[in-house]
This record gives sequence, structure tokens and C-alpha cells, in this order.
Amino acid sequence: MSASLLDRIVVVLDHPKDVVNIAAVMRAMMNMGLSTLRLVRPEEFDPYRIEGIAHRSGPLIESTTIVDTLAEAVEDCVFVVGTTARARTANRNYVRPRPLAAEMLERAAEGPVALVFGREDRGLTNEGLDLCHRVAIIPTHAEYSSLNLAQAFLVLAYELHLAAVEGGEALPEGRRADRPATLGELEGMYEALQNGLGRIDFFKGTRRADAVVRTLRTVLSRADLDRRESKLIQAIGFEIGNYMDRHQVQADRRPVPGPEGRDHDGSSA
Repeated sequence: MSASLLDRIVVVLDHPKDVVNIAAVMRAMMNMGLSTLRLVRPEEFDPYRIEGIAHRSGPLIESTTIVDTLAEAVEDCVFVVGTTARARTANRNYVRPRPLAAEMLERAAEGPVALVFGREDRGLTNEGLDLCHRVAIIPTHAEYSSLNLAQAFLVLAYELHLAAVEGGEALPEGRRADRPATLGELEGMYEALQNGLGRIDFFKGTRRADAVVRTLRTVLSRADLDRRESKLIQAIGFEIGNYMDRHQVQADRRPVPGPEGRDHDGSSA
């Protein structure tokens, strides 16, 4: 898929009542790369209030189209998707958001595709649903299934964005990310860990060195360590040994009490 197909997704709000919901939808549109909004006779459309809620939405507000009927809003679209909270008595082509998103983008290659939401209190009318090729139902908990307009829109918009960029947008890496550790670097890490643990008498009783290190290999291999990470863990092993060396030097420097309560240097204990 291509993110450019998102430019052909037309978001339609049919008779929205609350300007706050319009603003929330606009904000989610900007989050998910959608840029075309059409409103069917909104009860209120206040650009000043909208931009106060959805910051930097000025260009989207200016490009928003307001029309009189839902049929007018979708007349140029090759594929129309409606939304509902539950199945109606009428037979519809009901689908879930995830497979629907892929189908919408495929159809967007042919022309504009509409994603339609009804009024906050009633949803789309049956006449509105008659204009739709598919009807999306978002799965929710049976005992509390209601989503507000912005929530429902964000779920569908997220699925569209995910389908559009899947495989093409890598997850961010940490600023200090490095190449994968080589086998030699990993072996040096395990050796330093084993030596360091040995210095603090970790291997005693049932803790055999070979068994413990083998478990550490199993755990750390799942992490796919990079070079920097392996060096950090290796340094932990080295520092255990260095700490023990410093501790031993300090112990050697302490005066040893001699006979009759005097130290070897002749001072009182």
C-alpha cells in the first residue's frame, strides 16, 4: 500500500451536532494523514473554536466542504463505507475495521472513497446506510459498546493509516542504536560475566558456572543485543572484578592487631 492513497479518503460527518466532536475528528485526521473532510449540515461550525481544540488545523478547516445532503457529499466517490454501533434489522454488508481498511485503500486507487459517520445521538439513518457499499462495526465489550464519534473515527483512521504505511515506515530506534553484536563480542561478554560472578562466589551449591552461563546465553540471545549493549554488559562483568580488586587492596592496607592490643606499628588498638 501507499500512504498517498490516504489523500483519496473522504471523511464525511452527517449532521454532526457538537463542534467539539468536529474538532476532535479533525485532530485525528491530522494524526493519521487524512486531509479531506465534508460536513453535511452541521449544527455549528466555528473555525475559531475548532482551531482552539485541534491546534494547527487551519488548512484543514479552510478546505472543509459543507453540503446539504449526504448524497451530495458522496456522489463523486467510487466506494462508500458507513459506520454503525450494531447490526440493524436490514441486511447490510457488515465488516470489521481491519480487513475493511485494506479494501478501502485498494478501491482508493480507482477514485475517492468515503468514510461516513452519522449523528452523535442516532448514527446514520437507514437511508444513509442505503448509500453505503460496506458498513463497519467496531468490536467492543458487549456490556458497554458505545463509542463517541471521535473515538469511533480514530479507530477507523488508525486502521487506514496502518494499512497504508505497513512495511514502509520503520519503528524509531534509540539515539544510541548500534549494529548487531558479533559472535566474538558476545563471547567476550559471557566470559566477563562468568569471571565477574565467579569473583563474588555466585557459583556455589546448585549454581554451577556452566549451567548459569547457559541460562544467561538463552535469556540474552532473545534480546538481539547490539554492539553497545553487549559492551555494557561486558563492562558489568569487568567492574565486578575491579570492585573486588579494590576491596582486597583496602583490606590488605588495614592494620592487623598485634599482641596486647597493639597494632603491628606499635600504636594502641
